[in-house]
Amino acid sequence: MTIQSAFAGIMEAIRPLYDAREASNIAHLVMEHVTGLGKLDRIIHKDGDLPPAQEALYQQALQSLLELRPVQHITGKSWFYGMELTVSEQVLIPRPETEELVEWILLDHPTQPAWRLLDIGTGSGCIPIALKKQWPAADIWAMDVSTSALAVATRNAGIQHTPVRFVHQDVLSPDASKVLPSLNIIVSNPPYIRESERTGMQQQVQAFEPGIALFVPDNDPLLFYRRIAALAKEKLEPGGKLYFEINEALGQEVVALLVKEGFEDVRLKQDMFGKDRMVRCTKKEAAPADTTSPS
Repeated sequence: MTIQSAFAGIMEAIRPLYDAREASNIAHLVMEHVTGLGKLDRIIHKDGDLPPAQEALYQQALQSLLELRPVQHITGKSWFYGMELTVSEQVLIPRPETEELVEWILLDHPTQPAWRLLDIGTGSGCIPIALKKQWPAADIWAMDVSTSALAVATRNAGIQHTPVRFVHQDVLSPDASKVLPSLNIIVSNPPYIRESERTGMQQQVQAFEPGIALFVPDNDPLLFYRRIAALAKEKLEPGGKLYFEINEALGQEVVALLVKEGFEDVRLKQDMFGKDRMVRCTKKEAAPADTTSPS
């Protein structure tokens, strides 16, 4: 089997599952994983035969694709904000929409402040690692309930040379805030897909990405937003910012919750596809002390 015929074989096998552009991207990622060669080198050596070990890896990858396993789990890698990160079934695969959330934070604070920042539900660590890359002087914390996810995130932080303080904690626990310092920014991409929406999701997501990071009960879809808002009221400095990624169907509900909780400058932002995807708000500044003398 040559490199060219192997590529063509993937395209033919997955064409019923993906559109042509996505199928091509997947085939290129798998072939780079199998051969260790970039696209240009694979073109130059397209008539070269796959050694037996590579052909075995190719067959294994092809079978995984036909089982609808995400290509990122096959290669063990995913790109986020210009970084190659390790991923596994223990963490969500980083999405472009989450890159937009990171970009919003950076655009809001272009001076690279030496602040304290917390990411809640960090998963692969993509958000805090990307921010630490851009803000090396910041003291960045990241929390997750999953020890397996934290192991992936810690590995990614080491590979990227980005010191992040990882904390094993369930944000729903009353004790979640005890180990945290005061903070200038809190960011979270929490579980926000309602259980009733599960059946409409791609099989690649349902079967292979961690449900604990995806789903919330239908009767309490704002569970994590309410708890994180309470933590933010306790731990954010006055004037501090809270950023969320959200369910596109619940944007107004999240805004109303944050207004009710006393945050100001609550803004709903759309993603590149025009869907409600992010919310930012500010903890109110402390009221000035009344210095007037009693009459």
